[in-house]
Amino acid sequence: MQWWIRCVSVLGILPLITHSFQAQYNGDQVLRLMPTDSEQVDYLRQLVENERIDLWKPEFPEAIQPRGEVHARIPASALGTVKGELKERALQYSVLIQNIQELLDKQIESEGEQSLSTRAHSYTKYHPMEEIYQWMEEMKENYKELVTQHLLGITYEKRPMYYLKISRKSDKPKKIIWMDCGIHAREWIAPAFCQWFVREVLETYIADPKTDQFLQHIDFYILPVLNIDGYIYSWTKDRLWRKSVSPCVNSTCFGTDLNRNFDANWCSIGASRNCCSNIHCGSAPESEPETLAVAGFIRKHQRDLLCYLTIHSYGQLILTPYGYTNATASNHEEMMRVGEKAANALEQKHGTKFKVGPSSWILYYSSGSSRDWAGDLQIDFSYTFELRDNGTYKFILPENQIQATCEETTAAVTTIVQYIYDKHFPNSALAVAALWFSVLASCLLSMFSANLL
Repeated sequence: MQWWIRCVSVLGILPLITHSFQAQYNGDQVLRLMPTDSEQVDYLRQLVENERIDLWKPEFPEAIQPRGEVHARIPASALGTVKGELKERALQYSVLIQNIQELLDKQIESEGEQSLSTRAHSYTKYHPMEEIYQWMEEMKENYKELVTQHLLGITYEKRPMYYLKISRKSDKPKKIIWMDCGIHAREWIAPAFCQWFVREVLETYIADPKTDQFLQHIDFYILPVLNIDGYIYSWTKDRLWRKSVSPCVNSTCFGTDLNRNFDANWCSIGASRNCCSNIHCGSAPESEPETLAVAGFIRKHQRDLLCYLTIHSYGQLILTPYGYTNATASNHEEMMRVGEKAANALEQKHGTKFKVGPSSWILYYSSGSSRDWAGDLQIDFSYTFELRDNGTYKFILPENQIQATCEETTAAVTTIVQYIYDKHFPNSALAVAALWFSVLASCLLSMFSANLL
């Protein structure tokens, strides 16, 4: 057992989470707003700037545009006033969530007081960070021939950032596929997917020894939670917290949007130097220990890196570079073609529709993202996945949607992986086809078993 897990187990530094968040949202609603002209846009931007509403979509007020859909949380104390002003201005709206706190209370199904040491790890539940640490230990112990656990760095609050390396011993040079999840604290479905994907790859390997050839060419490096401090904060303090937990000089506000902190035209558009903002870009590129750790690792291995995948929510999108410019990656057409194949494979699982394209085209302008940073490093394939949903539950996706979300996302990711593998190792195409056929068969089997239950 790693020293850190041993210490917290003995000293009780991390008690089991009871899911009672200190921040409460009783009576708060989420509205869908549809401004039709510049006057209504200016009014909504003013509401955001004056902190009368909490903007969820798009992520910053400058991205609000006429005829563009806007999602915003309205505090219960301001609901009557804001709705009255919306009516006076003939600004159309509808209620997406009637009471945020009720939805938060229902998101996690209680498992009772079973201790961490005896509770089996469920892949259809959300897990606090101490359980994810324990799960990583279990993966390392249960799959010793394939899985190793490595320290990537240390967070601002001095927590270890571990990633799992899935690799088969081989005398041949290896290539890398990188995946990180949980860069935004409140997007719990992202770490849930990373855990699911690790299990699928490992169980498929055990079930089909023919996949040796695939893992002799490519290693998976998977970081289940990038923003560990923020993720823990979202479990213990504020379920809707987005940023990291880090200081800000001369301000009572704190935290950095880690996906605005990479050196990709840093803080030029769609980011803020105000640390009270949800899109605070930090004091400098890679100013935060979390982004510095990821960037350092990727730079060290970039010659061997075939694909950079970063998992987010919500919006149902597969994003390609870039967000800070209308320009596209040098292999844009190929990335679009592969992304569309992935979206089609995803849709075939449960009918969920995803859009594909650069963020600046289909979402909004933003700078400092890890996807764009990886694209600037000339990593051929760099994608952001924005998982379910499209606005009904937003960041509060219920646990009963974890399985379907992970199944469809696995189908999309494996489509990308298979394309990349076939491109770089054409003589071994049959091996990777067998691997991913087994992965998809495993997904179908789990669906069938769940339906029987």
